[in-house]
Amino acid sequence: MSLRILLVRHGLSSFNLEHRIQGRDDLSSLTEEGVKQALATGEALRDVPITAAYSSPLRRAHDTATALLAAHGGGLEPQLDDDLMEVDLAPWSGLLSTDVQERFPEAYHTWKQHPEQLQLQRGDGSSYAPIPELMDQARRFVDRLLAQHSPASSSAQTVLVVGHNAILRCLLLSLLGLDATCFRRLRVDNASLSVLNLSAEPDGGVSVQIESLNGTTHLHGEVCGGRLPAKGAGPRLLLVRHGETDWNRQGRFQGQIDIPLNENGRAQAAAAGDFLRKVAFQRAYTSSMSRPRQTAEGILRHHPGVPLTSVRDLVEIGHGEWEGCLESEISQGWGELLAAWKSAPETVQMPDGETIHDVWDRSLRGWNTIAASLHSDETALVVAHDAVNKTILCALLGLSPGDIWAVKQGNGGVTVIDYPHGPDQPPVVVCLNQTAHLGGVLDRTAAGAL
Repeated sequence: MSLRILLVRHGLSSFNLEHRIQGRDDLSSLTEEGVKQALATGEALRDVPITAAYSSPLRRAHDTATALLAAHGGGLEPQLDDDLMEVDLAPWSGLLSTDVQERFPEAYHTWKQHPEQLQLQRGDGSSYAPIPELMDQARRFVDRLLAQHSPASSSAQTVLVVGHNAILRCLLLSLLGLDATCFRRLRVDNASLSVLNLSAEPDGGVSVQIESLNGTTHLHGEVCGGRLPAKGAGPRLLLVRHGETDWNRQGRFQGQIDIPLNENGRAQAAAAGDFLRKVAFQRAYTSSMSRPRQTAEGILRHHPGVPLTSVRDLVEIGHGEWEGCLESEISQGWGELLAAWKSAPETVQMPDGETIHDVWDRSLRGWNTIAASLHSDETALVVAHDAVNKTILCALLGLSPGDIWAVKQGNGGVTVIDYPHGPDQPPVVVCLNQTAHLGGVLDRTAAGAL
């Protein structure tokens, strides 16, 4: 069947509040706000059956898991697992971040820019690499988790994992087959929720889909006007997939046929507009097709005066002869090609259409042009399509064109990308495919056809 993994970072801790390095020392505890965050996360998951729960034994995580599960009401207790402990930063533990920066400037710069290269010294004088060690730890946990909760099981399972900032990033990288050089491309906020869907493949392997990353809307009460993770230095781009069309609902391949939004799609655009009404946009961009333009206009009704620019590079993949067809119809004439599209999309040339490499090249060209045009304090809205958004996000995460199925983009879903060091440096995927404004913490939008 399938395995859903819910990744939750512990709530706000005393050391978070004081801007101290926590590491794996158990000196920090949940604040009153942290407890509220844990309870809010459990309440948001009330309608989601949870099969099993695992937690770091460090008390800020254990207390988060306990409070979350109590609010959830499923009667579970967290199983403590040492492989969910936080990164070992022992020489720095308990110090203020500013003190570490002043006392260990070179090492601190490495930690912020290339954490996988950081070397620290243990008490006995031996050196160690905290992030590579943590990646090994994450892989051990993933291997045991999959052995205990196989996606090939006859029943669907949902597993909760409560941990810390660095270990959760390493778990995500491990599940996606990425290495530690991508560590800084992800963000994990206190009490945030990330959802991954795993399924068994015919060859015995496991496919992983990111349904959402670093969702925090459930922590702020009302969804309308809900807060996104805080913006720091550098430009920010919000990437949104267009609302639903009739062909999405029917599962037809629409590609470059200009299908407009249906009634539900217009409602999704309005909901995204309500959700983002407190965001200060300076610019907005859309694919030149009607469904993303209608979505962008629905969002911008709260932002009069923001210019909306059409970008041809952001149009949907050209499916050629598949456009307008249901999957069942395509399977009759192009059965092997459709199977290859599902298993190895990077190998497929659409009949009289495009390849995913074609879309990758032009969508990134359009995206990078937009990012380079922004000033450091600006925020821009970009509304495009499923395949376009997936190629952009795969590139930003460090994935390849063959990994497009690893990223979910729900109709009306919101993704946030920050460039803290400027558009010529690697960005941070702040949150991905947020759909809480459409109802609940799980993505319930139409599966449709790409």
